[in-house]
Amino acid sequence: MRIVLLGPPGAGKGTQAKMIARDLGISVLSTGDIIRLAIKNQTPWGKKAEKFVESGGLVPDEVVIGIVKEKIDQDDLWSGFILDGFPRTIKQAEALEAMLGERNLSLDAVLYFAVDKEEVIKRLSSRRVCENCQATYNLLSNPPLQEGICDRCGGKLVQRDDDKPEVIRQRLETYEKETKPLIDFYQKRNLLYVIPSNGPIEEVYNKVKEVLEEVTAR
Repeated sequence: MRIVLLGPPGAGKGTQAKMIARDLGISVLSTGDIIRLAIKNQTPWGKKAEKFVESGGLVPDEVVIGIVKEKIDQDDLWSGFILDGFPRTIKQAEALEAMLGERNLSLDAVLYFAVDKEEVIKRLSSRRVCENCQATYNLLSNPPLQEGICDRCGGKLVQRDDDKPEVIRQRLETYEKETKPLIDFYQKRNLLYVIPSNGPIEEVYNKVKEVLEEVTAR
């Protein structure tokens, strides 16, 4: 099965992706992870991405598309994958469609994890990171044993600047502007399934399973 995940930061896409991958026996491709891996391995596309990452610029569509294709080709994942963080633009979505079309394949589903804006702000602003070992906690879902202290190394837990409510609101506004065209793109292709994601992890995953069963039965 070939699946794309959409949703704002804090919607729980990463957690749901791992659960889907576990049950379906397919790989999760997180754009950020595979870009970092391509740079580390100095692949042809990784070298191109490195220049933009080092200068603090956005990696262009062409390079992101190249890295994703390179990774799927390399691991022979065309028969099944979960894409988290790709596509992010219409150009990327069209490129993915073309890549699949060359192999007489298509996406099976695009899952959009819809979550209330204030819920996202609450989730992300509850995140804390250890100053020493970078271990991550969430005061709501994964709190440390001792308030403000890392379980692993005893370091001080801090809130990153990009996890502050005012910054999160700006990130969400940017995401909504960028993602709206993608939602329309996949709605027109009858691939979009909206997953309400305000509830507990298992409750959300039950909804995901219902959708995937529906897709399989088509």
